[in-house]
Amino acid sequence: MSLLYDGDQYYKFEVGRNLLDIIQSNNLGMESPCGGKGLCGKCKIKILNGNVNSLTDEEVKFLSKEEIDNNIRLGCLVYPKGDIHVEFLNKKDLNHKILVDGYMPNFKKNPILTKIVHKIEKPTLQNNLSYEEIFGKYFKYDFKEDYKLLKELPNLLEYEKCTGVYLDDKLIGLESNDTCDKLYSVAVDIGTTTVVCSLIDIKNQCELSCESEVNPQKEYGLDVLSRIHFIKNKENGLEVLNKLIINCINKLIVKLCENNSISRKDIYEVSIAANTTMMHILLNINPISIGKSPYSPILVKSKNISSKDLGIEISNFGSVYLLPGVSSYIGADIVAGVCVCDLKEADKNVLFIDIGTNGEMVLSKKGELVSCSCAAGPALEGMNISCGMRAGDGAIENIKIEDKININTIGDKYPIGICGSGIVDAISELARLKLIGKTGRIVKKETIKDDEKLSHLSECIVDENKKRRFIISKLDNEISITQEDIRQVQLAKGAILSGIYALADKVSMDINELDEVIIAGQFGKHLSVESLVGVGIIPKELKEKITYIGNSSKTGAIMSLLSRDIRKSMDFIASDINYFELSTKEGYERLFTDCLKF
Repeated sequence: MSLLYDGDQYYKFEVGRNLLDIIQSNNLGMESPCGGKGLCGKCKIKILNGNVNSLTDEEVKFLSKEEIDNNIRLGCLVYPKGDIHVEFLNKKDLNHKILVDGYMPNFKKNPILTKIVHKIEKPTLQNNLSYEEIFGKYFKYDFKEDYKLLKELPNLLEYEKCTGVYLDDKLIGLESNDTCDKLYSVAVDIGTTTVVCSLIDIKNQCELSCESEVNPQKEYGLDVLSRIHFIKNKENGLEVLNKLIINCINKLIVKLCENNSISRKDIYEVSIAANTTMMHILLNINPISIGKSPYSPILVKSKNISSKDLGIEISNFGSVYLLPGVSSYIGADIVAGVCVCDLKEADKNVLFIDIGTNGEMVLSKKGELVSCSCAAGPALEGMNISCGMRAGDGAIENIKIEDKININTIGDKYPIGICGSGIVDAISELARLKLIGKTGRIVKKETIKDDEKLSHLSECIVDENKKRRFIISKLDNEISITQEDIRQVQLAKGAILSGIYALADKVSMDINELDEVIIAGQFGKHLSVESLVGVGIIPKELKEKITYIGNSSKTGAIMSLLSRDIRKSMDFIASDINYFELSTKEGYERLFTDCLKF
């Protein structure tokens, strides 16, 4: 048995495992967006002492000469041969910018969760009934098949009043005295990147507050396929990811309770919207079938599950409602968005797009719903990008290139990297100024040296080791856009744009016939219309038709808590959406290639 030392503590490990695996097994916090496959170059760590394998060819692709000279390695490709001393390079406690707000439509509120109070007449010598008969009469309930509620009866005898808790008109709990003022639920949006929880006051039918966190599963892969890969290749991978998300939800619920001075036992239901892979992992059900042809999920329908069975810590008789999904890659988060936008009842042509690690979209042709999903990849989230980072303090989020390069950072902090919106902004500007060609190639600096409008930017173009990059910031550490970065964004753009054209073709519609384009999701909110169109993620013909609605997944989860009609509507919507697999479209490869061009 060998030891890993991180400067604070020693951790035991067996030789033969890679350093990333050792670090993650000890919950020391190291992100691996690609799931430890050596494809992203983000798990950098400094080796201070210890015998390890030689530098690999894969590492040379991601590490600069300076980093190599300073013993910086990629954790997933380092295999310690004995005791090792390391230094972590990346901070875990960045203040990440998470989208929690979203458009809330008007809808009829008739919550599925209710409470009824009864004054209970105690038994007498003349009327010596059992308590199950007495309570059964008042609450119109037969206890013979409900051992859990039967056990509660001795706790209800002290007071004259008793409160029944009902879910969809079924008695799920009994509480002593009048507790009608305490009736809460929690709406949860589990994204691949973020987790958002909102506390809902059911009695007053309103949202009280919201808490959010970066999804802790991120350390085991930034996209769903990387996490499925982790589950497949790690013996207890599913249990690891399941425990992380359950603990995360419980932690956020505790924060909500503390901030609003309520008890967890007064929360009776949790409603969850999530993509299909996240939903499987939440339920501790292996999602491996999602990751291979024909990509069939184990489950997509709505569910009601005991909160105790899932390990979510609310009322002892609490329940968890899972919104319905459509397919492996059109999940409950998208169904929620379709419901929020009322696309089923639309009398016009509307395109709904949730832009993130995946690009999920639903096209409503006057109520006819067709959907598809495309692998946008992690580039639009700031990953697989040379200077990329998630949206947090110090991330460049906006760029404008004029007489000089103007940048804005999140939190107005010193720039330490560039997040997704900044990358798209930068490439949009490069395309506008024709500093990149239609194929995405950065022009040679000699090409613009004599250009009156662009000559001042020639020094930003650098050729080194047969690789070209455009420098955005040179303050302390260089932040640049490389040719490979542009390629990554190009692939995301090609995927989303080809999906839009394919859906329109599926319903025999010209792109100009669209009346509205609705952008939803964590990432979409931070993209300007100019950048979306400038890069070509959205066709320029649709520029004036774009609307942002924010976190529609969370909004849908809230609506499901406040309306039983919304739940029925979501089930109907999920069954009515036609899912279209892009790869089955004739000529799709040609379409995708055409959509790569700037």
